[in-house]
Amino acid sequence: MIEAAPGIFIDEKEIKESFILASGPGGQHVNKSATAVQLQYDVQSAYGLPDRVRSRLFQVAGSRISPEGVITLVCQSHRSQLRNREEAMTRLLELIARAAEKPKTRRPTKPSKGSKLKRLDSKRKRSQVKSMRGKVKGDD
Repeated sequence: MIEAAPGIFIDEKEIKESFILASGPGGQHVNKSATAVQLQYDVQSAYGLPDRVRSRLFQVAGSRISPEGVITLVCQSHRSQLRNREEAMTRLLELIARAAEKPKTRRPTKPSKGSKLKRLDSKRKRSQVKSMRGKVKGDD
């Protein structure tokens, strides 16, 4: 069991890892060894996730989660398979920790009286500037 957030544990058996050929640095080594990691975690059938965290994961994960509820993370930034595995696992744990945080409730605020007066004053000045751009009314 891995602790993703305080009080939230995920089972290592629920995480599927597959290794694929990576692009990028590595020379000939990159062409013959599968160092990139594709990590998949099924959120829908996850045992240790509370419902509130599960629903927030759909918002937090964005395009990394499929409509079926499977988070897919690909990591190929390192030349070592081990380091890519560690980074993919870290990213997954960060996602779950972010989903576990309770979002701040927004309190609606009103603009102050001074800011309203300042805005109206600047609108009035701008209006006067624009009205001066018109044709001159004269004795013609």
